[in-house]
Amino acid sequence: MDIIDIKGLKKNYALGSTTVHALRGVDLTIAKGDFMSIIGPSGSGKTTLLNVIGCIDNATEGSVKVSGREITKLNDREITSMRLHHIGFIFQTFNLIPVLDTLENVEFPLLLMRKLSKQDIRKRAEKLIEEVGLREYIKHRPAELSGGQRQRVAIARALVTNPDIVLADEPTANLDSVTGEQILNLMKEMNRIENTTFIFSTHDANVLKYARSVVKIRDGLIVKEA
Repeated sequence: MDIIDIKGLKKNYALGSTTVHALRGVDLTIAKGDFMSIIGPSGSGKTTLLNVIGCIDNATEGSVKVSGREITKLNDREITSMRLHHIGFIFQTFNLIPVLDTLENVEFPLLLMRKLSKQDIRKRAEKLIEEVGLREYIKHRPAELSGGQRQRVAIARALVTNPDIVLADEPTANLDSVTGEQILNLMKEMNRIENTTFIFSTHDANVLKYARSVVKIRDGLIVKEA
């Protein structure tokens, strides 16, 4: 079963009087439960592709179906709902809220959903924090954590809503090699347990051994699928 189906995806940006063709006609299907790496050099279109899948950016042209829905036709309210309920994000800059501690950062998406009681939100968040190995740091704010620990908080936050898809943009870029491997192993384990679809971008060939499938992108076009 395909959880993502992309056909003829183009994304253009205006840069002054110049038009930048970030994606030039991407066709791609991704199966539910996949653990996929999108690899390519800087500027190849990796992040743009993730942003379009994640409803952060709009397609210029083409069809993008996520969990069976054509996201290019959604209104702002529907896009917000899609991001909140179906998609988790792990950014290389972590994007944690500085004034909130680990528990509060992980709880935050569930509070936005307004579906669970405070007790259930706390229980779910604590479970994820335990799974990423940060129980001792549950009251620490981001500034009090290492890069690897902050990335673990970001992973717990991304998974706390039980999303169908987790998008990870260069998740190991700011980490040392040992911590990077720990993060990838953690994502792989979550993929196995929850059957969550993981799609992560990278320009580091060393992380490819973790991927179940690999897509190579260059100059806004897919040049290889494996």
